[in-house]
Amino acid sequence: MARNCPVPFSSYSKLSLLVFINLILYPFTEGQTSGFSTHLIHRDSPKSPLYNPSDSNFERLHDAFHRSFARAQYFNKRISHSRSKLLSHFSSDSIQSNITSVTGDYLIKVSIGTPAVDVLAIADTGSDLTWTQCRPCIQCFKQDAPLFDPSKSTTYEQVLSCHAPLCRLDPGITVCYPGNICGYGVAYGDKSFSDGDLATDTFTFESSSGGNISIANVAFGCGHQNGGTFEETSSGIVGLSRGALSIIRQLNASIAGKFSYCLVPRNSNFSSKIHFGTNAVVSGPGVVSTTLYKKAGDTYYYLDLVGFSVGNTTIPYHFTKLDNSSPDDEGNVVLDSGTTLTFVPRQMYQPFESEIIDLTKGTRVPDPTGADLRVCYNKDNNLQIPKIVAVFLDADLILPPNNTFAEVSDGVVCLTIVPSDDTPILGNQLQINFLIGYDLVNGTVSFLPTDCTKNH
Repeated sequence: MARNCPVPFSSYSKLSLLVFINLILYPFTEGQTSGFSTHLIHRDSPKSPLYNPSDSNFERLHDAFHRSFARAQYFNKRISHSRSKLLSHFSSDSIQSNITSVTGDYLIKVSIGTPAVDVLAIADTGSDLTWTQCRPCIQCFKQDAPLFDPSKSTTYEQVLSCHAPLCRLDPGITVCYPGNICGYGVAYGDKSFSDGDLATDTFTFESSSGGNISIANVAFGCGHQNGGTFEETSSGIVGLSRGALSIIRQLNASIAGKFSYCLVPRNSNFSSKIHFGTNAVVSGPGVVSTTLYKKAGDTYYYLDLVGFSVGNTTIPYHFTKLDNSSPDDEGNVVLDSGTTLTFVPRQMYQPFESEIIDLTKGTRVPDPTGADLRVCYNKDNNLQIPKIVAVFLDADLILPPNNTFAEVSDGVVCLTIVPSDDTPILGNQLQINFLIGYDLVNGTVSFLPTDCTKNH
């Protein structure tokens, strides 16, 4: 199912050599040895194309809560399929959906090709492959921007052999089309999917300090069959996980395995920022660091949560799987940028909730959101919330009240940590106003409490 004419063998050899060199050295074309920074736009921010001024902040937050529950299911059911499996699982009736996308809360702008074509994609620490919708479109979800046309990019190169090194990096994503053509197929737990050609092209990021940063030979998916719960303003996904084909892993040598981000409150007029390279190092007074775990066959970012402390009481981490199997001893929670709520094991949540209720001074009220939040209070001058600390291995993270409680309706705040029987997730509400640095070389994650609306 090749969509571009085969190139001569000499061109293929050149591409293989470029890919091989690219994966080892991967220099920035503008010589940025210290890396670069760019903007992350929360989908509910006034800067987002998804922003609807007629919606209240409370309505946006309620939607985010519902997305969180769907996102949690995505983590537990995420799958990667070959193209044949994708076609057997999805009918034409299921391609367009009005369900809100569950693939992430933050958008990132990137330009692809030469000349560069702007793409607004979902920045996702839970996804591997970066992909965008492409021409010719066999089956696509509706998007506002024009589809990327690879035939008009002078730097676009399709991976033309299933034996190419790039095609072998992630067998769970790459597939082999008839004629020995390399492609990809990804599907998600909410039945969204993308399927097309594996290719390389120049990616250009808008630097938050001014100017542009261009990176040659970035591997990505050029999607010709895509569908599911994506919205019209986005064109695909930028994969920020630790998978072999993710942007993070592809840039590994040039960014020294380091990236960080600082998330501003969702209704802020400022953009969040994401940093790549040595300028992403998080250090100095107030920084706490913990071990970043990697699990075989999994590309998420795992931390070891020891427990939560409420006031002077520590509630230890406890999780018994539904099948009564033993949980993993290390790396028990996923640190995720795309989930708003934080999910903890039900066995741990019960004493955690009890301790919060016992120590909180205020008037408890029912959850007005319909999201089944369990601990809500009237927000008034009498409300006093106890000190809550997330205790990680070698790192105590003091959580401000605005990170653990959110105002969900006029005068009502609710706890944004909820119980789960599935994969525990540390959501982005808990991460607001922390500079969070990932160091894949040293295997650590560092946290620095700060004001993310400043220049971080």
